[in-house]
Amino acid sequence: MELELRHLRIICSIAESGSLTRAAASLRLTQPGLSAQLTRIERVLGGELFSRAQSGVVPTAFGEVVLSRARAVLPTVDELLGVSALAARTDGPPHRVRLGSVNAPLLGGLITAVRKHHPEAEISSRGQGCPVPLVEDVADGRLEAAVVGDSPGYELAAPPGVAVAPIATEPLFVALPAAHPLAAEEEVALADLAEEDWAAPRPDNDRIREYWSSTLLVLGHRLRVVHEAEGRLLLDIVRHGHAVSFCQATFEEVPGIAVRPIVGSPLSYRHLLAWHEEGPLAASGPALVRDVVAAYEAACGRSAVHRRWRERHRP
Repeated sequence: MELELRHLRIICSIAESGSLTRAAASLRLTQPGLSAQLTRIERVLGGELFSRAQSGVVPTAFGEVVLSRARAVLPTVDELLGVSALAARTDGPPHRVRLGSVNAPLLGGLITAVRKHHPEAEISSRGQGCPVPLVEDVADGRLEAAVVGDSPGYELAAPPGVAVAPIATEPLFVALPAAHPLAAEEEVALADLAEEDWAAPRPDNDRIREYWSSTLLVLGHRLRVVHEAEGRLLLDIVRHGHAVSFCQATFEEVPGIAVRPIVGSPLSYRHLLAWHEEGPLAASGPALVRDVVAAYEAACGRSAVHRRWRERHRP
């Protein structure tokens, strides 16, 4: 891991709050997740930054040195980012459009939409597991727009100046090994998954795992995560029969994996599009939303499981 600006912001937030719990709340992270991030940051820097106690945390002598440097660097960087972002926001067509996306089937549609409305623009994109850094990058002018998402009770807090528009809300399905007995069912009950081992993202990557766990706990079930993974690695664990996992309803089945709806649809996920209200895409924001909604509908059509689920639950 390399030291990033967000790591300096984390260190400053912990010092300002004097508590990992309060800092985690302000950063919209779990306390264990923040603690794990702090441990990795300390490993990179080569020393302990805070002394832990029941009353909170206090910077060590080494931590004070790092904090003094971070507090000197961050305002200058923020000013630079603000000036450069402002300079890039002109009334004319954008010459460069930088896009970001979480794991969702919408980035391709967003690129197509931007290219349709701004054919002269040079477009680049990058993926990110967590939506929070993406909206921060939009706010700071490092991205022009991003596909993000959130969960009920864990709604994404958009920074000032960032417009966030809903694309669609869909239920979460379960991804099973193709040979799993429940793969023969049309829908799977949560109770039938009670004894399963689960694969899930790391808790410090996104609060979605906290949402999964808390929702299941309210329903009387426990999420026993034995494999922390995401993306292709998570799919490989499921494919080999070592765990099950939740997935977006638009996830397309691949060889070795069966996707099934959950009875009663107890969990859901909301797709969102974010852009800066004063950025180069501000004028075309509503049109981009319409095009990304169309891309979402196309993604639904590519998923046979989701298509059948919609037909059964259509009003």
